[in-house]
Amino acid sequence: MQQVSRVERFAAFCIERRKFVTTLILALTVVFAWFAAHVEIKTIFHDLLPKGHPFIEINDKYNERFGGPNIVSIMVEAENGDIFQPQVLERIKQVTDDLYLVPAINQFQVISLASRKIRSINSSTEGIETKPMMWPDLPKDQAEIDLLREQVLANPLVYGRYVSPDLKSALVTADFIDRLIDYGKLYDAVTAIAAKYDGNGVNVRVVGEPLLTGWVVHYLPETFKLFLITIVIMTALLFVTVRTWRGVLLPMLAGLVSALWALGIASLFKVNFDPLIIVVAFLVTARAISHAVQMLAAFDDELERGHAPRDAAAKALVALFRPGMLGVVVDAVAVAIVAAMPMPLLQKTAFVGAVWLGTIAVSAMVLVPTLLSWVTKPHAVAFPVDTNRWLLRPLLNLCGTLVLGRRSIIVVLLGLAVLLLSGFYATKVTVGDALPGTPLLWPDHPYNVDAKAINDTFQGSDQMFVVVDGEGPNALKEPELLTNIDNFQRYLETQPQIGGTVSVVDLIGPVNANLHEGNRRFEELGPVADINGELLFMYMQGADPGDMDRFVDTDFKDGAVTMFFRDHKGDTIRTAVSRIEEYIENNPLPGESTYKLAGGLVGVLAAVNEEVFARQVESIALALLTLFILSAIAYRSTVAGLFYMPLVIMSNTITFAFMAWKGIGMNINTLPVAALGIGLGVDYAFYIVDGVKERFEETGDVMQSLQGSLRTAGRGVLITGGTMIAAVLVWYASSLKFQAEMGLLMALWLTVSAITSLLLIPAMIYVFRPAFVFGDGKPHAAAKPVTA
Repeated sequence: MQQVSRVERFAAFCIERRKFVTTLILALTVVFAWFAAHVEIKTIFHDLLPKGHPFIEINDKYNERFGGPNIVSIMVEAENGDIFQPQVLERIKQVTDDLYLVPAINQFQVISLASRKIRSINSSTEGIETKPMMWPDLPKDQAEIDLLREQVLANPLVYGRYVSPDLKSALVTADFIDRLIDYGKLYDAVTAIAAKYDGNGVNVRVVGEPLLTGWVVHYLPETFKLFLITIVIMTALLFVTVRTWRGVLLPMLAGLVSALWALGIASLFKVNFDPLIIVVAFLVTARAISHAVQMLAAFDDELERGHAPRDAAAKALVALFRPGMLGVVVDAVAVAIVAAMPMPLLQKTAFVGAVWLGTIAVSAMVLVPTLLSWVTKPHAVAFPVDTNRWLLRPLLNLCGTLVLGRRSIIVVLLGLAVLLLSGFYATKVTVGDALPGTPLLWPDHPYNVDAKAINDTFQGSDQMFVVVDGEGPNALKEPELLTNIDNFQRYLETQPQIGGTVSVVDLIGPVNANLHEGNRRFEELGPVADINGELLFMYMQGADPGDMDRFVDTDFKDGAVTMFFRDHKGDTIRTAVSRIEEYIENNPLPGESTYKLAGGLVGVLAAVNEEVFARQVESIALALLTLFILSAIAYRSTVAGLFYMPLVIMSNTITFAFMAWKGIGMNINTLPVAALGIGLGVDYAFYIVDGVKERFEETGDVMQSLQGSLRTAGRGVLITGGTMIAAVLVWYASSLKFQAEMGLLMALWLTVSAITSLLLIPAMIYVFRPAFVFGDGKPHAAAKPVTA
């Protein structure tokens, strides 16, 4: 009783001092709006990486030397004939030269047939000489072109890696310095190069992680357009179903206030807003609107009981304070738990999401009932057709009929069957990307089309490097160590998804063969370190600074084994890492030398996937534990803590089963949405249960209590659920596949949550008669269903 009286005093304060409360909230909103206007919308690559993970530490230490995750690959393809034509070779050189001018380029990591890095190995009376194949000048005549073809075919570092096996395509790769990248400018510059040289018998295709992020930035205007269309649809549907201006304007105002407060606080704390979490922002805004609609439904119910607007507003605030605040806190904590992930992007998302959800306690639970107290025409409607009578009430009456009597047992058993079946399929969801290409874009998007073409033609556009940490200077000249590396490469290349590997070993064999008149039988390592050192010295004659960086450091202590992957699916990466670790365990390097995993894009993704896999179950378990504790405290019953579990678990298992069916992987982008699903699955249920509890205390009749709760709280569920479901489906039109899929996930979550709240929760109440709902009171004889 003490808690109730405090809530009543709080409600009385808000209504009696409504001018002060409203002015204070709106004044703070104006202040936060100013800060919100200055929030940064950008992607920071290192925000995606798990701090402290050994793979990330290796990547950060060596990526500027051995190649980081921000590599762009450009394929220049001849439509007719092969690339050994003047016009095609000229395009390769032009693309290469233009890349040097792109901002944030690592000029030591631009590699192509037309760069200084691609060298031919030739023997002459003066010894072994290496020189660039097609730099600084193009071949002058057909004889030089024919010589270039011969050099390419004779060099395993080039043939198949930078020139395709059918000789119809050439690959240009460029690495960028992570800390200097502006993804919008990089996207504009690289796509401009591709467009400039595409056509007239040559196709130019481009892929790469920074370009992918650039595509996301490119679609930002479309994303904001879809957001606005969604808001318009929500407004129209609310107007049709609620039929009052207050029923439209106040929920939208609640959503706007929450958004401005959250973005303003994010700006104050210098937290950038990543474009990929805009879908999370919409989901949180939907929660604010949902809570506001529930408040309006409770207000209308109090009006029907004969209360004046001021009293109705106060009573609605008191009645919904516990379920509303419980829903807000569960939502906020569930999202905050995501901060346990060591990725800064998820930590920032958790911070902004938790703050955003927390503001609903002010915007929907305080501001809305306070403004409702000023209503002067409580029974006026703005829309003549009574949608409540012709649509909502029949649906709610049907729900009431299905959850009473023996039918309630059938509903509970069906719910159990769905839970078990969806739980089985939910285990099949993939950690990491489930399909080839990028899940951010549609399969037929030019980026994915180009990625498939490049990966089908070459050894793979996605790279991982493993560092060989030698025991001391010149360690990478020792035959035993080099033989181990050679065997390691052969072992890796048996995995179908790895198109090829490269290391310092690949430099020694061709030089040795050239010393023996090009005889491939002598393409092998030297028997002692001194000979390997001499062979490497011969290769380096005439080399420019940085030419050896992607293979070894200057004192031959540290080197890299680089792998080329044809896709970066979760299963591919896990298999590769497992095989690498198995080889290292069974084939240790001599002395104190060691292999260290792993850098490059695939190495970074391996680290992300490991963290997601290790923490996803933990995050969901913590969110469920939070739900249990908060529900038990709010209702002073451990049974209450357990009561909501099946509902929440079902909404998540159904969603994960859907993700497995549609090939949507659990990754850094989908994890925040999954965390929000915990609260999304239970908000509606809180209102239904509290409605039953309140009415049973008044009537003592189970049936009337269930029917009454469905007519009020259930009406709010139908309105918000139907409105949100219809609105989020608009996101399926997005050019970003990720946003489209998240729209489907949100629609599915809302649908499951609404159905379970309207059917499963009332059926469970009817069948189990939990004490935290009915207390020790004895229910009256079954009354006839109320259909007013």
